Amino acid sequence: MKNKNLIERIKKSPLLLPIVAMILVMATNIIHDAATGVAPLSFFKITLQQSTSNGTILYGRIIDILNRGSEAALLALGMTLVVSASAGTDISVGSVMSLCASFCCMLLAGYGVSSTNELAVPLIVGVIAGILMGCLCGAFNGLLVARLNIQPMVATLILYSAARAIGLLLCNDLIVYVRNGTFGFFGSFLGPIPTPIIITAIFIAILSVILKKTALGMYIQSVGINSKASRIAGLNSKLIIHVAYILCGMFAGIAGIVASSRITSADSNNIGLYLEMDAILAVALGGNSLGGGKFNLAGSIIGAYTIQAITTTLYALGVSTNQAPVFKAIIVIIIVAIQSPPVREYIRKRNLNKAAKGVA
Repeated sequence: MKNKNLIERIKKSPLLLPIVAMILVMATNIIHDAATGVAPLSFFKITLQQSTSNGTILYGRIIDILNRGSEAALLALGMTLVVSASAGTDISVGSVMSLCASFCCMLLAGYGVSSTNELAVPLIVGVIAGILMGCLCGAFNGLLVARLNIQPMVATLILYSAARAIGLLLCNDLIVYVRNGTFGFFGSFLGPIPTPIIITAIFIAILSVILKKTALGMYIQSVGINSKASRIAGLNSKLIIHVAYILCGMFAGIAGIVASSRITSADSNNIGLYLEMDAILAVALGGNSLGGGKFNLAGSIIGAYTIQAITTTLYALGVSTNQAPVFKAIIVIIIVAIQSPPVREYIRKRNLNKAAKGVA
């Protein structure tokens, strides 16, 4: 009886889908390694290696996934709140990343300068300005969605199209290089650990504490479930949705700083490219309903790193960077189909029939 109850709890857990997906990805890597003559468990191997520029650093596929998936994980934090509050997605986050990175690098290098070793303004000024630019973009999206009642995908399509172009204008259509060690820190290493992993872990912890210790998480979920009922209950639904979009923009700004620091430059055409898809997929894969309401932050984080693991696996299997989005799109279709009302109703009826047969 206890085992049966445990199985039922596991089936109902929102983390079931992302954990199963992660296990499937790991199994694929193990099978691929075994087939190519590599040690079957090399996917999990983590070693310390000597680097010419960063000293002794952690090395391994899992470390690479955690490092490269940091930007997607940051975007997934904001996307989770937006999806929950507005029952819509912010498709502009990749372009906003690019704009924030361009704005930060433009300030650090100086307007019109394409490459520099010396900072034109203090590092903290450029970083904060880049993050504030993300907040501004989020506030603009929130204004359209919350105040003007424009459908989220349509509202965020504006910055999806324009933000990257604005970044190019700020940089005079150039790739702005900031070859300064202090700026490169955000995309480098802190001791043996990649800095992006630490930055992402810090913001995951901060947001988790805020959602747990304040009523913000409950407010966002309440508005997402029924905004009219929440308004009648005394909640400012429009303000809550607006705040969710501002936070989403802020996390896009942080991700943009990490991405530009990683390459010590602002490459407006490539920073954040297709990452909006990874963020949306991470939320869906994390067991969160794209129709809004209750959310699971842990599931979104697992989903984000699972997406990066899928990307890494696809490259290992010989899939090109141009073909990888096709496979991700197929995964999105499968996940959305699983979450669709007809499929859920079918599963619910099957469970009821099994329960009835068990009683009989």
